[in-house]
Amino acid sequence: MRRVVIEVETQLYGQLSRAAQDNGLSIEQECLRRLQGLDRHSHYLQALLADLRAEEEQRRASARDEVA
Repeated sequence: MRRVVIEVETQLYGQLSRAAQDNGLSIEQECLRRLQGLDRHSHYLQALLADLRAEEEQRRASARDEVA
């Protein structure tokens, strides 16, 4: 399993924490539940994932440029 570190705003972290507590889950489990689509599809999470993918692709492109 790959490890992903995500920086979130304090307000979003609080919302995730409360949702996890309400569902009897850890914050990690709540995030996974949302990412796996077991909750309603969140436009915010979809945008966040798109941003993360774009940043990762940009990082890889920069790494390739440095090697060349």
